[in-house]
Amino acid sequence: MPDKEQNVQHFLDLIKKSRRGKFKIYIGMSAGVGKTFRMLQEAHALLRNGIDVKIGYVETHGRAETAALLEGLPVIPRRKLFYKGKELEEMDVQAIINLRPEVVIIDELAHTNIEGSKNEKRWQDVLDIIDAGINVISALNIQHIESLNEEILQITGVEVKERVPDSVLTSADEVVNIDLTADELIARLKEGKIYQAEKIETALRNFFKTNHILQLRELALKEVASQVERKVETEVPRNAALRHERFMACISSNEKTARTVIRKTARLANYYHSKWYVLYVQTPAESNDKIALDKQRHLINNFKLATELGAEIIKVESRHIAKSIAEQVGARGITTICIGRPRINLFKIIAATNVFSELLKKLSSDNIDLVILS
Repeated sequence: MPDKEQNVQHFLDLIKKSRRGKFKIYIGMSAGVGKTFRMLQEAHALLRNGIDVKIGYVETHGRAETAALLEGLPVIPRRKLFYKGKELEEMDVQAIINLRPEVVIIDELAHTNIEGSKNEKRWQDVLDIIDAGINVISALNIQHIESLNEEILQITGVEVKERVPDSVLTSADEVVNIDLTADELIARLKEGKIYQAEKIETALRNFFKTNHILQLRELALKEVASQVERKVETEVPRNAALRHERFMACISSNEKTARTVIRKTARLANYYHSKWYVLYVQTPAESNDKIALDKQRHLINNFKLATELGAEIIKVESRHIAKSIAEQVGARGITTICIGRPRINLFKIIAATNVFSELLKKLSSDNIDLVILS
């Protein structure tokens, strides 16, 4: 792109950014910590200060304290639609955009919309509303963040199906953690402030175990800390001598290993607020006419996941994997390579392949980090 066109595009991007609404997210370690309660308290404070604030969508989950806070707040009616013979309610995105409030409160950011809606996910609705120049305050639980999906599964034993890409959190102007101790959260549960009486014992036996809560709390605190770090990186003048990190995840057609490498590299790149890539070297054994259909499907799904998490995909056809990695490292200015744990002893690989040995020498001489992810 010529310099003149680049300057014009840069100016257009600045105008678009200035017209966007601000985005604030309340995040918590689990249901019941008080995210919705805090959003509604903020809505009342804004209203008292003459701000045009409206409720776009709030889910009280039958909690009396939360429901009481809705009184006195202007609510935009939900749209009604029929799905599989039932009348259901959904947030009315177009009504919000037409009314153009200064601030809109939208709960349940990870919610999946009813089939037939304009967007599949509520976070996509929120981005549309922000692009229309409306400020949004929203909320979600830590377990709904895409790159944490496998960690959440290991902690709780539950695979969360409704997930929000990390890029949505990165786009937020503010991320605020609503924090409670494990004892405080369990006390709220036992007092009936989170679920109805018949669900309390089941919740205590499953999700609301002290060790689960502590680990989820740690993840929530780390997430908000990384968001603050990112804000410092972008808003506080940087020392020009600091190197700009660039990560590259090297994946194979192995579904689980590749998915883990992608998610963990995304976490690292998000922490450093850096550009990152996913490299797949297609060897002759995995050419389009030879690769198994299930492996091909896994690759497509992993490319999609990486794109959603903000990566740029690099696909290279070569029989020399290590050489291809070295070439891409130089061409893209990579500072850190992330790979999955090799299936065989790493030292055997080094001994067996001069090219891999040369790659390690290059990484060492150019101060490039190699991260082997479990």
